[in-house]
Amino acid sequence: MTRDLSNIVKAYDVRGLCPGELDADIARALGAAFARFAGSPRIVTARDMRESGVELSRAFAEGATSQGVDVVEAGLGSTDLLYYAAGTLDVPGAMFTASHNPARYNGIKLCLAGARPVGQDSGLAQLRADAERYLDEGLPPYDGEPGTVSVQDLLAGYAAYMKALVPGIEDVRPLKVVVDAGNGMGGHTVPAVFEGLPLETTSLYFELDGSFPNHEANPIDPANTADLQAKVVELGADIGLAFDGDADRCFVIDERGEIVSPSVLTALIAARELAKHPGAIVIHNLITSKVVPEVVAENGGTPVRTRVGHSFIKAEMARTGAVFGGEHSGHFYFAEFWNADSGMLAALHALAALGTQDGTLSELLTTYDRYAASGEVNSTVDDQAARVAAVKERFADRPQDELDGLTVELEGGAWFNVRASNTEPLLRLNVEAPDIATMERVRDEVLGLIRS
Repeated sequence: MTRDLSNIVKAYDVRGLCPGELDADIARALGAAFARFAGSPRIVTARDMRESGVELSRAFAEGATSQGVDVVEAGLGSTDLLYYAAGTLDVPGAMFTASHNPARYNGIKLCLAGARPVGQDSGLAQLRADAERYLDEGLPPYDGEPGTVSVQDLLAGYAAYMKALVPGIEDVRPLKVVVDAGNGMGGHTVPAVFEGLPLETTSLYFELDGSFPNHEANPIDPANTADLQAKVVELGADIGLAFDGDADRCFVIDERGEIVSPSVLTALIAARELAKHPGAIVIHNLITSKVVPEVVAENGGTPVRTRVGHSFIKAEMARTGAVFGGEHSGHFYFAEFWNADSGMLAALHALAALGTQDGTLSELLTTYDRYAASGEVNSTVDDQAARVAAVKERFADRPQDELDGLTVELEGGAWFNVRASNTEPLLRLNVEAPDIATMERVRDEVLGLIRS
């Protein structure tokens, strides 16, 4: 009976319990499938700190080399280090990580040469079908010589490349920085990137440990930034940085210990990128604050709104030639980084912006912090479509669009979006308004409709 991998082959990557759902046999089959699909004589791999990544990446390499493809192993690395490898070497890549997921999980993120993404609509569905067949029938025969496996350390090159992309980073004043790596890959990449910069860095949880003994490596949950926030205040630091497990996302803490909204950081970076590329296009998803398109327009750029999800951001960046893209979830995409996302580049932009002026981070960000936001509020519902229809009817007299879920514009500058989860019986609500009182009133009214 053919194996069914639908439970682990997601929209953008492969992810599942390990052991249990993802194992060496599946990785080997996916390696062979990817080698044949990618059409390159060479691919590059990297892995995060999860112990299972050693076995999975080795099996994946076995599958790829069985099809005559050479494998370059970069070893331990962040996801954006893998994108750097795929970009500079101009080869397809595979990153073994479950990102911010708990310790029991692992996964594989795939890209083509130049860090072009591979998702359900761009090859992942085919790879799943091929891997299922190979698990049932065995790996396909190959007439030529098997590929080889070599090791290449790319960390120093990655560190230099990242700093070269961020104006002003070499000229920052001395800063006190606290970094929480969450026992993830930031503990590996941050020391290399920060080397030579005038930063007094206090390290929290830099030991690489895929069991996450201190807290989950998921900074979008405020519970996981509590230690960092407290340490920033305790030390009187200028800034705090929190990375997720594979370090492709970074959250910023100001000198007061307050979490900086990813939308505010998006606006800041957008202004900096537009200073480098006057008149350029900047992408933002429809959940980001209104401040993002406002700041883009104020700085002479053109804002383009898109659906939530990195595949949509990357596709729009490629289509429009945008220089930068940001999401409310803390993903930041850079044209000069092959349209890929990087937590490290976001961190360096924040450091450069702060360190090339004399004020505090909260003072610097005042111009970008204009609205009150609810954050994403999830509700479990029996009938997603019926609940959205009820909301749509209640606000039928207000401007609406359905680019991604339902977005409603209200009087006085408030708006909200309701989206259905693709994987769970949830509705996700985001509300923004000019002040907290209005935001809370709108939030509570819409939640009443959703949960009734």
